[in-house]
Amino acid sequence: MDPIRVAVTGAAGNVAYAMLARLACGEVFGPNRKVILQLLEIPQAMQSLEGVAMELDDCSFSMLQDIVVTDDPNRAFRDCNWALLVGSFPRKKGMERKELLSINGGIFVGQGKALAANAAKDVRILVVGNPCNTNCLVAYNNGRDIPAERWTAMTRLDHNRAQNALAKKAGVGNEEVTQVTIWGNHSNTQYPDFTNARIQGQPATRVITDRNWLENTFVPQCQKRGAAVIEKRGLSSALSAANGAIDHVKSWLHPTPANDWVSAAVISKGEYNVPAGLVFSYPCRRDQQGVFRAVEGLKLDEFGQKKFEATLKELQDEREDVRDKLSS
Repeated sequence: MDPIRVAVTGAAGNVAYAMLARLACGEVFGPNRKVILQLLEIPQAMQSLEGVAMELDDCSFSMLQDIVVTDDPNRAFRDCNWALLVGSFPRKKGMERKELLSINGGIFVGQGKALAANAAKDVRILVVGNPCNTNCLVAYNNGRDIPAERWTAMTRLDHNRAQNALAKKAGVGNEEVTQVTIWGNHSNTQYPDFTNARIQGQPATRVITDRNWLENTFVPQCQKRGAAVIEKRGLSSALSAANGAIDHVKSWLHPTPANDWVSAAVISKGEYNVPAGLVFSYPCRRDQQGVFRAVEGLKLDEFGQKKFEATLKELQDEREDVRDKLSS
């Protein structure tokens, strides 16, 4: 059996550092499938990346066949079966979001083209680097030789945060909270939907009857959790972001549990009246062909619909901000 080739960008950064060992040890792709890690960094970070590669060697993982260390996207993406786009330009003090979108747009134009030119025909792509929805939009529009269903952006971290917050409030285990949905953008406009979630099989609103807490504590807590981590830790989420990415890949590899779904940002086909082509987070199930499909037919109440419309508008505005980066 051929090894799985996994490309990881931003591979010397904190999120990748928390992710690489789990990709290499057999946890994700199984104990009988060798992995080749193809690690990409900017030239200034190559020395640090070489140190990361040394540490991976020193782990002596039986499933890690080889490590490629490079600053060339074409080499990093060559024949890759998975591409985890973790690296992105960080927002700096005084920087407007529009400026951040423009800078990252330029990066993801090149990565989209490099993926289309070099990746394996079965490649699956997860964009982690923020603003991940719109970075994914840009990369997809510049890599259209790769089918739309192969492109995703990560809202699994937000999903996990919402699941845990509901579990803590209800006093139950995380596994007893199901059908959590993150709608829209991985930003502070996202809507963590409690109205369709279930706790021990019951509607979450029947178990947690404090509607004020759900609307005014739970929702903003999920929306602003990343900023809260930065305030406490002094650094952005890395361990939890890496875990969210690993969870996303596992959910893409294995059947979705019955009576549940996961959150993933995918290329919209018009579900829930989201314009086709926008990268929007939906409740998703993996079908028999290994494709994330949006779960259709869910209803939102007036509160949820307003939140849905706000996050949709933000994504439409972001698309306009990067219009010049979208391939015709």
